[in-house]
Amino acid sequence: MEERIRRNVRQSYAKIAKRERSCCDPSCCDPEIGKKIGYSEEDLRSVSRGAFSLGCGNPVAFASLKEGETVLDLGSGTGLDCFLAAKKVGRNGRVVGVDMTPEMIDKARENAEEGKYGNVEFRLGEIENLPVADNTVDVIISNCVINLSPSKRRVFQEAFRVLKPGGRLMISDIVLLKELPQAIRKSESAYIGCVSGAVMRDRYIELIEEAGFQEVKITEETRFPSELAVDDYAAKSIIEDLNMSIETLREIMNSVVSISVYGRKPG
Repeated sequence: MEERIRRNVRQSYAKIAKRERSCCDPSCCDPEIGKKIGYSEEDLRSVSRGAFSLGCGNPVAFASLKEGETVLDLGSGTGLDCFLAAKKVGRNGRVVGVDMTPEMIDKARENAEEGKYGNVEFRLGEIENLPVADNTVDVIISNCVINLSPSKRRVFQEAFRVLKPGGRLMISDIVLLKELPQAIRKSESAYIGCVSGAVMRDRYIELIEEAGFQEVKITEETRFPSELAVDDYAAKSIIEDLNMSIETLREIMNSVVSISVYGRKPG
């Protein structure tokens, strides 16, 4: 089951990287949507045009990155958040992006070369089994990716492992305020669209704490913009697969929120 989910997610995001279809988040095409999920106009202008967002927030804006730090991005996609982080940590800092989709890694590397980001590298790997050494990272960021993992507990355990003592976790993700209907939970289109893989908000926080993190708190919570729920490819697939109206999907999406979460590894 878990491997099938990973395979379907990988195939879907490979198509996004190749632009064979529109992405699951219109922010990759529409700067106005990018602004709604937390990016400034300057952010969107300052990186390669090939680096687009597939996220639900802007974790870099909340991470308080410092000069010289090492940053790890879980599910780095085309590299947008890595490039924004690279500007914060400077030449003496380092940013590593990990993604399980080869096509995304290729695209991110092309963008890094185009933008001359000498302090950024991208590694192919799964966020449940990070290709990163123990206790080597100052800050972990992630943007609407962990909800796609079928083993979120393992993701947070891995994040704890690679962080240095005192290291920080700052992630944006999708969580639920109430359980989804069974038809949505079983929908692969809804999973790829960052909906049915989401867990309840309180459970999400518990998983981070159970991994060993302290001072865990939600720093921002916003309703998921309705246009991200009904106008994108995944939403259209959900409507078609389940014979569901746009109005019904909008109502369901009222239980979906985007959160930014902070945690710290004891130091």
